[in-house]
Formats: sequence, C-alpha cells, structure tokens
Amino acid sequence: MSHSTSEGLRKRQFMNGTLVSSIAVVLSLGFRLAPVFAQAPLPALPASPQSAPAPSYPAAELERIMSPIALYPDPLLAQVLAAATFAQDIPDAARWADEHHTLTGTQLTAAIEADRLPWDPSVQALLPFPSVLEMMASAMPWTQEIGDAFLAQRADVMDAVQRLRQNAQRYGYLKANGQVTVSQGPYIEILPIDPGFICVPYYDPYIAFGPPPPGFFVGGALGCGFGVRIGTWFGPWGWGTSSFVWATHGLIINSRPWDRTWGNRGNYIHPYPGVPRHPGPRLPERHVPVPRTPAERDAARTGHMPAETHGGGSNRSSGRSGRR
Repeated sequence: MSHSTSEGLRKRQFMNGTLVSSIAVVLSLGFRLAPVFAQAPLPALPASPQSAPAPSYPAAELERIMSPIALYPDPLLAQVLAAATFAQDIPDAARWADEHHTLTGTQLTAAIEADRLPWDPSVQALLPFPSVLEMMASAMPWTQEIGDAFLAQRADVMDAVQRLRQNAQRYGYLKANGQVTVSQGPYIEILPIDPGFICVPYYDPYIAFGPPPPGFFVGGALGCGFGVRIGTWFGPWGWGTSSFVWATHGLIINSRPWDRTWGNRGNYIHPYPGVPRHPGPRLPERHVPVPRTPAERDAARTGHMPAETHGGGSNRSSGRSGRR
C-alpha cells in the first residue's frame, strides 16, 4: 500500500461519518466500547437474504475493515474470519463466553457440550476469547462487513491484510517478539512461537499502518501482553490445524479448505468431525454465570492481564496468562 493510500485510509477512518467508520475509530482508540453485557445483549443483524447480490468493497474499504485485526496471529485471524461469516451468532456467543470465562481447558469444552450450544463451530472456536467476541459483538455492523467481505471477496480481503501488514512492518511497528514470529515476505505470516498460546495483540489501527510522527516511540505501538492458552482440548474446533495459504488465497480450518462463499453460504457445512452440532433448543443453564468484572474487561481491551478476581476453573491461572 502506497503512502498516499495509507494516508487515504487514515483520513477515511477519521472523517467518514458512517456508524461503521466511527466504530473503527473507537476500536483504534483501544476498544473503549461500552460493555455490551451490562444490559441486554445487542441484537445480531439479520443475515443477508440468499438472493442478495454479493457486496463489492474497494481496496481502501477492505483495508479499513481489516485494520483492527490484520495484525492478529494467523491462527486467530483465521478463526475470526470464519466466525464472522456467522455474524448472527456472535452476540449470544459473546455473552456466553463472558459469563463462563472462569472455565478453561476441558472444563470449557465440557460446558460447551453440556449446554448444547447451537452456534456454528467456527463461532464456538472463539469462546476461549471473550474479549475478541466482545469486540465483535459491540460493533456488529463492522463484524458483518468482515463476514460479508470474506464470503464475497476472499482474495481481496487477504490481499488487504498483506498490504496492511507490509506497511506495519515497513514502518517498524510489526516485529517478532516473545510471543510471535513475523516472516519477511513475500507474504507476511504472524505465527505464535508457542502454538498452544495465542496472544491477542493490542494496537491502534490509526497509528500502526502509517509513518510514525516525529519522536513517536514505534516499539510501544503494538503489544502482546494478553493471550489465551489453547491446548489439544480445542483441537476439534480447528485450533492447531487452521492456517492461511497466502499465495493462493486459501484458508484451512480444521485441516480442511474453508469453502464457504457468498453463493453457497446457505447450505455449505464445514466439517468439524469432533464437534456435535446442536440446532437447538439449548438445555437449561448448568453453570452459575460469572461475568467478567469491569477491571477484567478493561485489562483485556488494553492488552494486559487482570489480577485474578474469581475462583473456578482448574486451568484458570495458566489458561489466560500472557505473562509466562
């Protein structure tokens, strides 16, 4: 992406008066969104009718859409893109993840089965990441844009991610650290050093893809202080077997090519052999809901680990710690 394109992206994020671009700016200011769980959950937007024409986003719009997540490690980005194609499931999943955040490891997978959760496995794969689901649920127009764009323009979306990563790397923001490796190209991969530990980067999209202002400390612009331990217990949801094939615009989820598109979105069922599908109704709640505290939510939004405030899951202390 050229300097002029980058500047255009930054100006568009700031000046466009639409709700979606406002969301992008709020996200860029540290995900300081009002907690969505202090009141009734935000409703999902209705799914696009099957007869609706495929959307067509220009390159600059795709860069805007992808800028808040383009620097996520590849495994996490892959899961977010797949889940966003089921945007209607996100608000309920975000509430469930928030209220069950003390469960980790096999306790969490057992709860998913016990509650007969009806959401697509691609959405369930993000349940260990309540902060990511909260971000998506708090900005549903943006989340639906991600899913629609990925269904209709996968190659363009992946190219937009690469342009953003190239700019972030060029300007010194994107570098390897203690949590991830960063390849040099021609396709930039961001991969966890420990495949079982997925960091959730914290960065400002308004800053990370353009030239730094004079005197700006580039090294502090992207942090990886928050993360989630993903072990073999989440293998059936595709963790450990999901990746991008950047050269051919391929996405592998759960060891299989992700073939969901705009045209087949009504009937394509991606294989998750180890995940039972429950169309509903859900069984009565079997766990005492324990929502995250405001301090826990704020810590995740700003890329830090909160102090432990709840008892619970036996894997709790190792499951969410980014300070190892």
